[in-house]
Amino acid sequence: MTEILQQYWHALLWSDGYRFTGLAVTLWLLIISVALGGLLAVLLAVARVSPRRWISLPVWLFTYIFRGTPLYVQLLVFYSGMYSLEIVRGTDLLNAFFRSGMNCTLLALTLNTCAYTTEIFAGAIRAVPHGEIEAARAYGFTPFKLYRAIILPSALRTALPAYSNEVILMLHSTALAFTATVPDILKIARDINSATYQPFYAFGIAAVMYLMISFVLIKLFKQAEKRWLRHVKPQ
Repeated sequence: MTEILQQYWHALLWSDGYRFTGLAVTLWLLIISVALGGLLAVLLAVARVSPRRWISLPVWLFTYIFRGTPLYVQLLVFYSGMYSLEIVRGTDLLNAFFRSGMNCTLLALTLNTCAYTTEIFAGAIRAVPHGEIEAARAYGFTPFKLYRAIILPSALRTALPAYSNEVILMLHSTALAFTATVPDILKIARDINSATYQPFYAFGIAAVMYLMISFVLIKLFKQAEKRWLRHVKPQ
């Protein structure tokens, strides 16, 4: 194992000399997909709880599709399926986008986490105490100010524990990026295994790296919960 680390540590952590690889790519996939998916999920969650069916129904359909199909299948559809369509190959922008494995992976991860996060946030919005909403309306809050000042801050704090689990699951989901030839941690581990024929050490190193990232994320979310959920903790 020492020889593997000495020879491949640079590729596992940062670069193979020609491109970013390993840990750098995994963190990039995680941060971008979670950030974009989370921001989009806030808007979709508001639409999801709308009493107007023409607003909530399309969001329900979106979350149903992406939560009801495996992420691996979604990635294959974007990476292999979309490029087989004539309209995609015939449009310069779409052609350039779907030719990139990185773009397809980010799209699949972002939409997948967006679907799950939308339902998490929507459930938290429904759990906001009705008395707080009525009090804000009595003070003359507009719907926009009501969501900005009362509903969303309360809902996002409530959703934090469930959302932390979603982020950890997305970290694990980035391991599917090798399907689209994206050089993440698992792809480098597979390359090491192919070169050395030592699968235990190659994949063991990858497992340890995922564990270390998970540990850091868990600690960060624990600190966030202590700060923003202090009022719901028993004294």
